[in-house]
Amino acid sequence: MSFPLPFSRRELLTRMGGGLGALGLTSALQAGGGVSTHFAPKAKRVIHLFMNGGPFGPDFFDPKPALTKFNGQRPPGADLRTERPTGGLLASPYAYSKHGQSGLEISELLPNISRYADDLCVLRSCHTDNPNHGPALLLMNNGTMTERVPSMGAWLSYGLGNDNANLPSYVVLCPGRPVRFSILWTSAFLPAQHQGIYINHSNLDPKQMIPWLSNNRLGMSEQRRQLDLLQELNAEHLKARGDSDVALGGRIQAMETAYRMQSAATDAFDVNLEPEKVREMYGKSHFSNGCLMARRLVERGVRFVQVYYGNGQPWDTHSNHDASTRKLAADIDRPIAALLGDLKQRGLLEDTLVVWGGEFGRTPVSENGNGRDHNPHGFCMFFAGGGARGGTAYGQSDDFGFKAAVDKMHIHDIHATLLHLLGIDHERLTYRYAGRDYRLTDVHGRVPRAIVG
Repeated sequence: MSFPLPFSRRELLTRMGGGLGALGLTSALQAGGGVSTHFAPKAKRVIHLFMNGGPFGPDFFDPKPALTKFNGQRPPGADLRTERPTGGLLASPYAYSKHGQSGLEISELLPNISRYADDLCVLRSCHTDNPNHGPALLLMNNGTMTERVPSMGAWLSYGLGNDNANLPSYVVLCPGRPVRFSILWTSAFLPAQHQGIYINHSNLDPKQMIPWLSNNRLGMSEQRRQLDLLQELNAEHLKARGDSDVALGGRIQAMETAYRMQSAATDAFDVNLEPEKVREMYGKSHFSNGCLMARRLVERGVRFVQVYYGNGQPWDTHSNHDASTRKLAADIDRPIAALLGDLKQRGLLEDTLVVWGGEFGRTPVSENGNGRDHNPHGFCMFFAGGGARGGTAYGQSDDFGFKAAVDKMHIHDIHATLLHLLGIDHERLTYRYAGRDYRLTDVHGRVPRAIVG
């Protein structure tokens, strides 16, 4: 028994995309991607390596000899004011050396990542607006500290669409729960299919990572017939509402994606299908598995993959900073280097933008004698691949790595630059909701030409 549709699948997709503009839902629903961009993109996809808690830039990419010179002191005239009481300057004990043809300075903590110095665009002058994890996480992931707005990944999915109808366009890999949790990958008022799909990858069995995906009572053909009937009813309901019910359109697409994922996801998320030499190259920690899974997802057409480091805020080093940082650095160095090398070897790094960083940085002055407090005034990130200018250190912080000082990069600027590399003018990627036009960068954002070439 069959259930004929009143119009073709392509016509249904066109109807569902009606009224939403050149970017967004229509392209997202087309099997081939149907990408609309404002200019030629350099990147097609993004992997965001998120260091929950906030690393200290001078430990990794921003050498500060003055920290050693004035260790334990608070030099007269230096602006070192923090939200909570802190002590004197705390030296960063890690040696720096120059790497690659560019001579980019990277600390001894990252010997493997240093091999890719000429692919890194280090941002030494990042800053944000709030010293607390929750608001800072929202600003980094959602472009504002206000809740109930779309996340960065949702905006990318809405703007670029999906390149694989069998997988979601936006996937979040995290072996636990970061502060604020799912609000960080929400689609909010954007169509529901742009919501990030949260995967807890602490268990590597794909059936455990994505519970309730398979139907144990019906085979694929029976499910297809059932879904076709349901989609026909939904399409009629959508038509009766003037093809303008975005929430219903999103649910229609979500059901279709869930059906297709039953076969595609089992393969895409299964890192055990990789050769053992590849597994060894990445390592087998949670973060290693996340990096490898991210590569498997982007090569299959997933637009945006976030890999959260650990559960909670592992980089929140209020005490024993140096000892904790050594362990954290050792845990990220190998898999990130493996990811960069793997993407490069497969010809994917050229059009895959890898982004590294946390929600803010840490203070150059000590907390509790051997820790570092939150610091929104200055921190480091890096871009790699995706058209970002490699072998570059952009911007400067002050003498102690406390505040962004030269060519400052606010979070809005980082988002604008990321969108630019994907071929999107951040001022033109908008969505009208509740009587106003929203965008990821709100009313801010600039794109430094020195980064994008």
